[in-house]
Amino acid sequence: MTRKPRGERHIGLLNGFAAYGMWGLVPLYWPLLKPAGATEILAHRMVWSLVFVGAALLVLRRWAWAGELLRQPRKLGLITVAATVITVNWGLYIWAVNSGHVVEASLGYFINPLVTIAIGVLLLKERLRPVQWAAVGTGCAAVVVLTIGYGRLPWISLCLAFSFATYGLVKKKVNLGGVESLAAETAIQFLPALGFLVWLGMQGEATFAAEGAGHAALLASAGIVTALPLVCFGAAAIRVPLSTIGLLQYMTPVFQFLLGVFYFHEEMPPERWAGFALVWLALALLTGDALRTARRTSRTLTTEISAPSTTRTTGTISAARKADSVASGPDPVDARP
Repeated sequence: MTRKPRGERHIGLLNGFAAYGMWGLVPLYWPLLKPAGATEILAHRMVWSLVFVGAALLVLRRWAWAGELLRQPRKLGLITVAATVITVNWGLYIWAVNSGHVVEASLGYFINPLVTIAIGVLLLKERLRPVQWAAVGTGCAAVVVLTIGYGRLPWISLCLAFSFATYGLVKKKVNLGGVESLAAETAIQFLPALGFLVWLGMQGEATFAAEGAGHAALLASAGIVTALPLVCFGAAAIRVPLSTIGLLQYMTPVFQFLLGVFYFHEEMPPERWAGFALVWLALALLTGDALRTARRTSRTLTTEISAPSTTRTTGTISAARKADSVASGPDPVDARP
C-alpha cells in the first residue's frame, strides 16, 4: 500500500476540518433565513443546490455519469429513495434548529453510528464483536435516560439518526461520487421544490422577494452551504485514511452540541447530561474497538506484504479490504445537515 505524500495529507486534513467544521457550524446559518419557514428554506436548498452543483459539473465537464445513470433503472430507483430520505432529514433538521432543538438535533448525529450498526445487524445480517454489542446496548440505555429527561421519546434525534443511516445504506449501494450523487438527488427534488415555491408565491406567502435583496441572497446561498462542505469532504476522502475521516466526523455533532448549549442557551438538566454521557461512552467504545481492529489488520497486512510472493497477492487484497471496512467504524457519508 502506498502512502500519500505529507503535503497531500495536510491538504486532506485541512479539507476534512473545513468540511466537518462547516457542517458543525451550520446551525448558525438557518436562523438567518427567518421569517422563511422550514419548508420554504428546504425548497430553496433543493433548488439552489442543483444550480450550484450543476454549474460546478458544467465547468468540470463531468457529465458522463449522467448518461450511464439514466440507463440503469435500479440505480435511478435507489437515487430516488436517497433523495426522499435526505429530504426528510434536511427538512427536520432545519425545523429543529429554527425551533430551538439544536442539542436534540446534535444527538441524532452522535447516535447515527450506533443506528448504522443496528441497521447492519438487522438488514445485512452483520455480526458484531462484543465491544460493538456493548456500545449498542449503552446507546439504547442512553435513549431510555434521555426519554425520562425529556419527558418524551427524543423523536427528533431518532428520526435524524435513522433517516441519515438509511441514506448512508442507500448511498453505499448506489456507489456514485459525492458531487454527482448530490446532483442526481437534487435533480429529482428540483421540480417538486420549484413547484412548491411557485405555489407559495401565488399564495402571497413566499419571503424570497418580499424581505429584500439580502434575504433573497441568503436563501440562494443555501446551495453553496450545501455543496461547499461536500466538495471539501471529497478532497479529504481521497487524501487521508478512512480512520482519520471516521474520527473527524465527530466534529460535526460536537460543534452543534456546543452551539446549542453555549450559544443558543438550550437547557441541559442533569438527566440530559447523563444521557449524553452514555452516548459518548458508547461512541468511545465503538471508536476504540475500530481503531484496535484497524491496527491489528494493519499488522496483518504488513506480514502479508513481507510473505513469499506466492501467497502475497491474495492475502494483501483480503487484509486491505478488511482494513478499509473497519478503520472508521460506520461509513462516513458525504451529505450532512
